[in-house]
Amino acid sequence: MMVAAPFAAEAQEAKPAPTLEQRVIALEAYLSNGDPTEGLKVDGNVPEGLTTPVVGVPGPGHNAWMMTSAALVLFMTLPGLALFYGGLVRRKNVLSVLAQCLGITALVTFLWWLAGYSLVFSPGGGSIYGGTEYLFLKGVTSAPNPDIAPWIGHNLFSMFQMMFAIITPALIVGAIAERMRFNAVLSFVAIWMFLVYFPLAHMVWGGGGLMNGLGNSDAPIRAIDFAGGTVVHMSSGWSALLLCILLGKRRGFGKEHFAPHNLVLCMVGTGMLWVGWYGFNAGSALAADGVATNAFMTTTLAAAIAAGVWGLVEYLHRGKASVLGFCSGVVAGLVAITPAAGFVDSAGAVIIGAIGSAICYFAVVKVKGWLGYDDALDTFGVHAVGGTVGAILTGIFATGEVHPGVGDLLKELGGNGALVIEQVKAAVLTIVMALVATAIIATILEAVMALRPTAEVESVGLDLSEHGEEGYNL
Repeated sequence: MMVAAPFAAEAQEAKPAPTLEQRVIALEAYLSNGDPTEGLKVDGNVPEGLTTPVVGVPGPGHNAWMMTSAALVLFMTLPGLALFYGGLVRRKNVLSVLAQCLGITALVTFLWWLAGYSLVFSPGGGSIYGGTEYLFLKGVTSAPNPDIAPWIGHNLFSMFQMMFAIITPALIVGAIAERMRFNAVLSFVAIWMFLVYFPLAHMVWGGGGLMNGLGNSDAPIRAIDFAGGTVVHMSSGWSALLLCILLGKRRGFGKEHFAPHNLVLCMVGTGMLWVGWYGFNAGSALAADGVATNAFMTTTLAAAIAAGVWGLVEYLHRGKASVLGFCSGVVAGLVAITPAAGFVDSAGAVIIGAIGSAICYFAVVKVKGWLGYDDALDTFGVHAVGGTVGAILTGIFATGEVHPGVGDLLKELGGNGALVIEQVKAAVLTIVMALVATAIIATILEAVMALRPTAEVESVGLDLSEHGEEGYNL
């Protein structure tokens, strides 16, 4: 005679089921980009076994926006940055720039899968590096990671962040263009990612990060960086400055006129960068929500205002507003607004775009000439300077009316003045990390391989000598 049936029936009856109200609350959380389990909690915890069909499932709209954003950020590198830089070099070196962007994309993708994502976002690490739980993207599935974003796939988040990791070292190419060997570039990037990018990204965006002001209440530096002012632009820009100084100037620098070989390509690349930047900045909201639309607006305003300011200053200074100047202004504005995009309002964006553009113009046109360094495509003058200015101005103009988390942080710190101090601390630490690591890497590589090609190779051009091809066969 069977006696287990009553117990099975009782167990089935005891299994908790969500009420209609709880299911509606879970769906409402999707619209507000909130926690889908909030309506299920009792005394702060979800009863064992209680769930709804939307818990642990990516939200279609948020997921679609983030896939689009990830593609847009990759679009910034390939082909945006490649064409922007490629048009600015001499025709004999155009393919070398394209090859470096392609090679960096492949290399960083492998490193991200291997260990990079884990070292940035895995729990169980410290304040400088993440843990090892996500090595080889193990356990990074299509289900959302509630500690990161409740409505997008964990693997999608990892791919979105990988696109940031790709473009950051690619920016360095602009400073050392036309005079660094291909294998040396890739070797430098491989080490630089572990010494600079991975730890810095964890410190700013990772759980328990040293400078994660919004995500770590115990962080020694309570700074904020919406989309990578410190992580992307300052790290690459300051590293680029020292690397170009250590490499030395291009042969003929200061004696020959190194004019861009194709400003049309530069303009096309600029447009691609601007379009891709919407994924870069608005995508950093990690949802299709109000913060994302604010970042979309501020990105547009800062870029356009910066382009106009650069053109105006150039006209007043030189009597003509150049296409290259407008392109440089666009990028300067995009760089400056990056750390602030989701934290400031429209007025803040306009001011950041204007100030960032004017200061970057001064750095490119005056400071570079005074100090005599050969930053070939002005990576330092635009990305390092613009990123640094933007990071500090973020502290001045950040407001809780745009981002509630910023409002809470400002109350904890005691206002925008205190936040500016935290931003300066983060900027100084970023600069020190970038410069020290670059000096170490360049010294090591110079001891084991030649960083620069021979004088003859530089004269012929890197396209033929390094890649056996020419950009134009006329």
